Amino acid sequence: MDSSSADTTVARTTTTLLQQGPSTPPPSPPSAVVLSPCAACKILRRRCVDRCVLAPYFPPTEPHKFATAHRVFGASNIIKLLQELPEENRADAVSSLVYEASARIRDPVYGCAGAICQLQRQVNDLNAQLARAHAELAGARDLLALVCMAEAASPSPASSTPSAEAYYCSAADYSSHLAADAMYVGDGVQAAGTVVGWGDEPLWA
Repeated sequence: MDSSSADTTVARTTTTLLQQGPSTPPPSPPSAVVLSPCAACKILRRRCVDRCVLAPYFPPTEPHKFATAHRVFGASNIIKLLQELPEENRADAVSSLVYEASARIRDPVYGCAGAICQLQRQVNDLNAQLARAHAELAGARDLLALVCMAEAASPSPASSTPSAEAYYCSAADYSSHLAADAMYVGDGVQAAGTVVGWGDEPLWA
């Protein structure tokens, strides 16, 4: 009797375990989220707080931005400037600071002013080239007008098929209007071929 009851108990336990299926492991606790400090706080070796004024503009993936601005302006000046500006203007201010700092590192004497002066010289050179092109176009237009006048003055036999010179002369008026309009396309270029514009003004007195 004892052995039969023990077998019955083992059978019932086995059936219960088979019905329940394999035991599932307990759920693992949620992993803690580790927030990386911003590039500014990492370079300054300080704790990055939740509302760090530098974090939105100097992410940890771009440490060179803060390193460049910090080298020229200093961290305290950058923080003070951002705190005085509204939030919608802070991103543009940071971009300007980084650009000005990069230009100052490349050119310690003139900084951004040197880059602006170089661009002005390029504009002046392009305006001069445009003025020369307009002068050449005006000379070609005058030559075409002389050819048309000579063609009109010389007697020619009547022909139903117009000559090539007639085609050129008929298009002279239309081309002259286009050329006259093109004389005013360039900024700071007069019809006489002289360059007058903001680029000729000196950058500093």
